[in-house]
Amino acid sequence: MTAHTIAVGTHGRYLVEPPAPAHATGPAPILVGFHGYAEAAEIQLERMRAIPGPDRWRLVSVQGLHRFYQRRANEVIASWMTRQDRELAIADNLAYVAAVVDDVARAHAVRPGLVFTGFSQGVAMAFRAAVASSHPVAGVIAAGGDVPPEIEPAALARLGAALVCRGERDQFYAPATHQGDLDRLRAAGVLVQPLAFAGGHEWSRDVVDAASRFLRERHP
Repeated sequence: MTAHTIAVGTHGRYLVEPPAPAHATGPAPILVGFHGYAEAAEIQLERMRAIPGPDRWRLVSVQGLHRFYQRRANEVIASWMTRQDRELAIADNLAYVAAVVDDVARAHAVRPGLVFTGFSQGVAMAFRAAVASSHPVAGVIAAGGDVPPEIEPAALARLGAALVCRGERDQFYAPATHQGDLDRLRAAGVLVQPLAFAGGHEWSRDVVDAASRFLRERHP
């Protein structure tokens, strides 16, 4: 037996929420979000909505290409990749996200300076998409996930700024990994805002408040 791969076309799903009517005129900054494993785009959109002050941002929540059923509730959920054909999945995901951002930018007036955000498995996607973006990037908001090991310092330097959050009881994002990510980002010249909060693997109120400040600093 021999294993082979083949490239095929597929359709991705993403949600867009416009700025509030009071901020609907003129270009709006874009916040692009990525959900965690076994979640859907709606969940990440709710996390983004919870951030104080995003009403003047256009929110874009991207759903992973690999959909499956949550058996107990029979809901459609998704993931970003597995270890099988990992490099090909990364390439597929990056092309997908680039197409989403281009589609939104064509349809709406956009203020330069994208911010990418992710939770858990979505953190890796946020960093990968940010460093590969053809549009100007203002920063990354990451909670409960690590910086992908394959991203080189020169690529990380494109981020400008990053908010990197970890719950003190998070069993999936270890303290040593969190510190290593902070060190890598700082060594690449990224303006890093670390956050350690009293919680677990979650998008906590502390994350929400820190994200609000981070967004205001990117687009006052």
